[in-house]
Amino acid sequence: MDEDLAGLAAHDAAARIAAGTICAEQLMEACLARIADRDPQLHAFAHIDPQRAMKLARQADACRGQGIGTGPLHGVPVAIKDVIDTGELPTEYGSQIFAGRQAAEDAACVRQLRQAGAIVIGKTVTTELASLTAGPTRNPHDPDHTPGGSSSGSAAAVATGMVPLALGTQTAGSVLRPAAYCGIYGFKPTFGLISRAGVLMQSHTLDTVGVLARTIEDIGLAVDCMSAQDPADKDCWPRSSGRLLDILAQEPPVPPLLAFCKTPVWDHAEPDMQDALAELSAELGDRCEQVDLPPAFDDIAETQALIQWAENGWYYGPLYDRAKDQLSKGMQQRLETGFATSAREYLHAVNRRDILYAALEDVFQRFDAIICPAAPGPAPKFEEGTGSPIFNGFWTYLGVPTLSMPLLEANGMPMGVQLIGPRRDDGRLLRTARWLERRLQVMQV
Repeated sequence: MDEDLAGLAAHDAAARIAAGTICAEQLMEACLARIADRDPQLHAFAHIDPQRAMKLARQADACRGQGIGTGPLHGVPVAIKDVIDTGELPTEYGSQIFAGRQAAEDAACVRQLRQAGAIVIGKTVTTELASLTAGPTRNPHDPDHTPGGSSSGSAAAVATGMVPLALGTQTAGSVLRPAAYCGIYGFKPTFGLISRAGVLMQSHTLDTVGVLARTIEDIGLAVDCMSAQDPADKDCWPRSSGRLLDILAQEPPVPPLLAFCKTPVWDHAEPDMQDALAELSAELGDRCEQVDLPPAFDDIAETQALIQWAENGWYYGPLYDRAKDQLSKGMQQRLETGFATSAREYLHAVNRRDILYAALEDVFQRFDAIICPAAPGPAPKFEEGTGSPIFNGFWTYLGVPTLSMPLLEANGMPMGVQLIGPRRDDGRLLRTARWLERRLQVMQV
């Protein structure tokens, strides 16, 4: 078969497997061949078991052949960030401290993907303890550059067609930034939409499971499969079954209105990013207006960082006590900063979250989404680190859904545009993103 099956989007692949025009074994074979070809240079995967993956693909085909009901991701390979537990593959958190660690069972989100018919192809590289110290993964557009972090392997694997879908996690910018640097879509849903049971915890206030994919439809499909309420995660709130895919397929009742927000950290955006976003805003004409956030948001980036450092200190403190010499110097310093945070500072930062979000609701009453950079610019050089999450962290702090879209580039490298929506209105955000994508396609014709 001459067709590039590894390049199929997840929703296309699932539909074709269900229709019988391709089989899961063919798709898995194509993805494994792509991994064999590209991963020796990019190092996206931490663990992979090709024999097991092929066996599961054949079983998926056998089930379909017997007329057994299939799920919305039946036979589709997915990759899982190596901070999310899997029962049959190691989960080592990107740290030598946990070398050889094997979880007893799948994380809730992995279990839900399997129930939808997806096949776990492997575990992707993460930074040390999902923080800032880089792993070996390289940027697929130029291996001299970083893929971002901490969901580095997931982004690189999706961008190169090694797998159509991958899971990541975000505490500051660990889904959005790798997506932006690797030229794909990255989605961090509303806080609490996807269960974190079985996921490495570094900040209960901020940690969120997200999705990396090559289409918006794949984002909606994957999140729908994982968005059931889970009592094992106390921040997972009651809701009806997921309908993001249905909502994003609808035409907006009126053309969306976007708020171009430079945010309090606009000075961190590189000139290429500033110019590109200004041009994009101008192209959208009367469907985009510049909006400033209230002065209360001026220190919001520092507020998010304070919570992350303090909660890192709580969750990773025992590792510091028993295995400090196996932590990177950067991680040691980060934890020491967290240890020094006072209870007064921490509680003040936590309690400000809903107050600041209430001020943001005025923006969402008029605008469908906020638009701003997903990262300061294109991916920096590999030796310079995984890049800054400065444009993502405060949205994560507010618990709102955010999406990185691969709409811009500079010097041959992708740059991401970030869309932000109101809490618990993830479907509307994805629908707005689909409108924006189509609007720009029409304008380029």
